[in-house]
Amino acid sequence: MTIETVHPAPIKIGGTEFRWGERTYVMGVVNVTPDSFSGDGLALDVEAAVRQAEGMSGDGADLIDVGGESTRPGFEEIGAEEEIKRTVPVIERMVREIDVPVSIDTSKPEVARAALEAGAQMVNDVHGFRRDPEVAAAAAGFGVPAIAMYNHRGRQFRDTIGNIVESLVESLRIARDKGLAEEQVIVDPGFNFGWTEEQALEMLRRLGELRVLGRPILIGTSRKSTIGKVLDLPVGERLEGTAATVAASIMSGADIVRVHDVREMARVAKMTDAVVHGWSKEDGQ
Repeated sequence: MTIETVHPAPIKIGGTEFRWGERTYVMGVVNVTPDSFSGDGLALDVEAAVRQAEGMSGDGADLIDVGGESTRPGFEEIGAEEEIKRTVPVIERMVREIDVPVSIDTSKPEVARAALEAGAQMVNDVHGFRRDPEVAAAAAGFGVPAIAMYNHRGRQFRDTIGNIVESLVESLRIARDKGLAEEQVIVDPGFNFGWTEEQALEMLRRLGELRVLGRPILIGTSRKSTIGKVLDLPVGERLEGTAATVAASIMSGADIVRVHDVREMARVAKMTDAVVHGWSKEDGQ
């Protein structure tokens, strides 16, 4: 007997409706920072950032996530003014020149509002509104969805999925309190944000348990340190490891994968979707 999985209702991001459970969506990462862990930071080069986004869109990205502050371990925080200076000119160009929705990756409400005024269509908060609930209020005020990530850095470990669920339930509560409907929130378990390698891998194996939250699941494993530790490889040589984690994430229930290498990971996602969701000759035409 086949048990039907109940998927969350679709979410409209920009002019695109994202229908969960039909296929996996691919989010491309554009870092306008000088210190990205992945080595792809573009600092204040607006032209290069826009060209990168155009390439990602052509390679199969369904979303572009723009970040102006590194979140690598030991990163140096910057002020909202500097973060706005890095991200807003890029977003203004992207929303005019590419055809996929643009997200702002920030935990500062001032940056979120500036990016949304510039045309961004979603907010991605690596602190899940818990560092500053006004990030959720900003998304609500502009009528856009938001991603709430669980950040395990500095938190006491009890159980991998238990920690994630407990924190994301709180993130959803904050969203509701700030006027952002739970139906507008996508959840992210925060792969490698404060986890040991063993815990991060357990997260992938048990990702499907996050369905209890009733929200779409995004995960970002791309080029992360766990891959480097397992394969003993530097950031620039983690493509195959990323591909394995992307496939595993999709098999475990991910709805969106956040990646740097869009062309390759879009292919991995399409192949994995064929296994998970089924495929026919008509799909390949």
